[in-house]
Amino acid sequence: MPSGAYLRYVALGDSQTEGLGDGDDTVGLRGFADRFAEHLAALEPALQYANLAVRGRTAGQVRTQQLGPALALRPDLATVVAGVNDLLRPRYDAAEVAGHLEEMFAALTDAGTHVVTLTFPDIAKIAPLARPLRSRVSDLNTRIRAAATRHGVAVAETGRQAVTTDPRLWTADRLHASALGHERIAAALAQAVHLPGSDDAWTLPLPPQRVPSRRQAAGAELRWAAAHLGPWLGRRLRGRSSGDARTAKRPRLLPVHATPDSAADTGRRPTP
Repeated sequence: MPSGAYLRYVALGDSQTEGLGDGDDTVGLRGFADRFAEHLAALEPALQYANLAVRGRTAGQVRTQQLGPALALRPDLATVVAGVNDLLRPRYDAAEVAGHLEEMFAALTDAGTHVVTLTFPDIAKIAPLARPLRSRVSDLNTRIRAAATRHGVAVAETGRQAVTTDPRLWTADRLHASALGHERIAAALAQAVHLPGSDDAWTLPLPPQRVPSRRQAAGAELRWAAAHLGPWLGRRLRGRSSGDARTAKRPRLLPVHATPDSAADTGRRPTP
């Protein structure tokens, strides 16, 4: 498939792929997958795009719930991004998570789909209280790279660039990219698949900003824990997920700028 000639793009994943942090459920979510689709459509206006991602999904859930529908859409390009919801959990099995990702890589590439994925930034530099998870992120990235190499999957190395830990690329919850963060991820994906006109400008640092004092930084950590970490842990203890009662926001292939026109396309199940 010549660069830029893709006609059917399907995105698989969790909240990042769904677009959390870039818009909201009232005005609509955009996110890196939508932005990447716009890059593709600028080169091929006939491109059709589906986004099967649902917030809160683990890698295993992405594989069991999204892979089949994705293959049925016969994409020539797919993004597969998952694993963060797994590594945040106490019972994390790195080999199992990487296995789910590799199964998706294998199934899609065997079907003739060009697949692109990404690596994850150092979580400790984004949320210092999450420092114990640093080794998990590094190990998962290593496993993603190895699986991608085995199956000819392109990798956007967002985990290796210092700019991706800049707080301005993240929302207040520090788990989801901001609009600027999603924009940078989309540009990284475009470079990974060698789209004409793409380059490494997404790796450039943002303008310097004032460094907070230790007291200010400590206060920010406490506020973050109360506003975001606490509620997240509460959902885990109750066996709840932010994706409960939600479906894919864009389950059908549509022109990039088409508006989903049914309850099944809104990302929330219709009320019985």
